[in-house]
Amino acid sequence: MWRKAASVGGLTLASRLFGFVRDVMMAALLGAGPLADAFMIAFRLPNHFRAIFAEGAFNAAFVPRYARALTQDGEGAARAFAEDVLSITVVVHLGLLVLAIAFAPYVVAALAPGFAEDPGQLGLTASLTRITFPYLLLISMMTLVSGVLNAHDRFAAAAATPILLNICMIAALMASGLFPTVAHALAWGVLISGFAQLALVLADLRRSGLWLKLRVPAFTAHVKTFLKGFGPAVLGSAGVQIAMFADTILASFLPTGSVSYLYYADRLYQLPLAVVGIAIGTVLLPELSRRLARNDVPGARDRLNRALEGALLMTLPFVALFAVAAAPVVAALFGRGAFDLRAVAGSAAALEAYAVGLPAIVALRCVTPAFHASGDTTTPVKALAVATVVNLGLKLVLIGPYAHAGLAFATSIGAWVNLGLLVLLLRNRGRFELDRRLALNLAALVLATAASAAAIGFALAPAGAVKGLVPQMPDLAPAALIGITGFAAYVAIAGPGFWLARRFGRN
Repeated sequence: MWRKAASVGGLTLASRLFGFVRDVMMAALLGAGPLADAFMIAFRLPNHFRAIFAEGAFNAAFVPRYARALTQDGEGAARAFAEDVLSITVVVHLGLLVLAIAFAPYVVAALAPGFAEDPGQLGLTASLTRITFPYLLLISMMTLVSGVLNAHDRFAAAAATPILLNICMIAALMASGLFPTVAHALAWGVLISGFAQLALVLADLRRSGLWLKLRVPAFTAHVKTFLKGFGPAVLGSAGVQIAMFADTILASFLPTGSVSYLYYADRLYQLPLAVVGIAIGTVLLPELSRRLARNDVPGARDRLNRALEGALLMTLPFVALFAVAAAPVVAALFGRGAFDLRAVAGSAAALEAYAVGLPAIVALRCVTPAFHASGDTTTPVKALAVATVVNLGLKLVLIGPYAHAGLAFATSIGAWVNLGLLVLLLRNRGRFELDRRLALNLAALVLATAASAAAIGFALAPAGAVKGLVPQMPDLAPAALIGITGFAAYVAIAGPGFWLARRFGRN
């Protein structure tokens, strides 16, 4: 399991490195002004719908059903099932695409009502949305093909697709002089990347000896079961996106740049989420599905415990860094060109608030597959509904005194509520038990994180002094010093702690 997760995580890390280059270029060329806000909305629209209908919901309902069809009925039946779902996906998304392009200004006004007060901003965002929205159809097809590949234990191509998105956007930025604005160049880069990502997974599908064709869909038992599970899974994914929609809607009423502050903070806290949480969740879902299909509940519990301890081990150093040294990190990565000190401070405030919920958000990527693997897509929706109500209520309360940082903090609290409910439900069903090894590891990780945060706090002043003595030194140097200091303190405690837990943690 860890070898597969390392493969996915390694490719995701490569993608994030390209994404860092992309974001540095975007920050320098776009900054955090009206043009940047317009592109962020146009980019978020297809990505919101993708997250609702494609990645989270689709994988939760499709992968366990495809794996079951493959195991019980053979490759022919599984392929027919995949082709039926592919055909339905194309028809539905074509209809959605036509509506989105025809009514783009209304869609933008619904997502960012604050833009409706500025006809120029609304028109620009709508024109960019018409360019980016077809990306949704392409990425949804790519997600289905990726699900088929994952069920056959082929993870590399799907994990590499985000690299193509970043490369295409970087190329678009380099060629931005050929477009009316930098935002238009980025929008076309997003669309072109959709074709590239789909082509990559289709090539791997062909190499694997599999192929899918469009056909008149048949509503077989497998398809009906998929649709039955897909509905609750969509509601679950929609709950997450509702909170993100709320961030965008409310931030559109805040001072210019607030949408961009949230975007850049989100990009940073998404690094451990993508490299660790998503990688483990991607591999854990088929792993748990196979074990539960064999009624190996103890084995599934063990895999979930190991996934949680590994995910938290690799996530908590980021929590300490983002919570204590958000401003130096943001300044080092994005503080150049049009991304001024005001943008650094705004993004850092949001990053500090996101850091509070980062452990819960990553852990959710491990806990939620424990429900989906057994075909239960309804329970996570119920837990998420409660968490979303808490999240939205806190947003309305906190936006006044804390502006965009209040929106980020509400997201963090909602994630903890969601995680607590899911863990409690799993435990009551006998599907999760905190074993001795995980308990010992958690104690070590809490101490290691506290030590790391303290070390980072002590390193802030010397790092600032070094920067003061050598003003021409890049901001990356003191930030690296701070990060290395915190990581060393973390490893000094977490390393021996994990060794002791492995030695004495057997139940």
